[in-house]
Amino acid sequence: MGARNKARKRAVDVLYEADLRGEDAVTLLSGRVGSPDLPPVNEYTVTLVEGVTANRQRIDELLVEHAEGWTLARMPAVDRAVLRLGLYELLWRSDDVPPAVAIDEAVELVKALSTDDSPRFVNGVLGRIAGIGDRLRSTLRGANPGAE
Repeated sequence: MGARNKARKRAVDVLYEADLRGEDAVTLLSGRVGSPDLPPVNEYTVTLVEGVTANRQRIDELLVEHAEGWTLARMPAVDRAVLRLGLYELLWRSDDVPPAVAIDEAVELVKALSTDDSPRFVNGVLGRIAGIGDRLRSTLRGANPGAE
């Protein structure tokens, strides 16, 4: 598993734990950075957790809008964490992560961490959003210049 794959997995772990505990993911992660009892935290993990947290309201709005009949509360918590990370990479990291890679990485994560139905669900939601990704990215940049 490459460094970015490990960073994504660790970011999902932090996002998932923060979601279950009702805590801020950045605060949770900061308690782990430099901890002698835990493995070092990859810089990309920090980037992902900070990015998802900073854009979580818009990410969640887009997920609800494109999940076709699913509320955030109905989604398994792991799927929610993976979708948030995948959507962040898809829309806010597109200069550095191609859309197909963002979707594939999210699907691979959810295959390893969630139910048998989850990969198809994650692929469908992120695929729908990727189809309008260029329009969404320009809207996001207009609302938040330099946000990539």
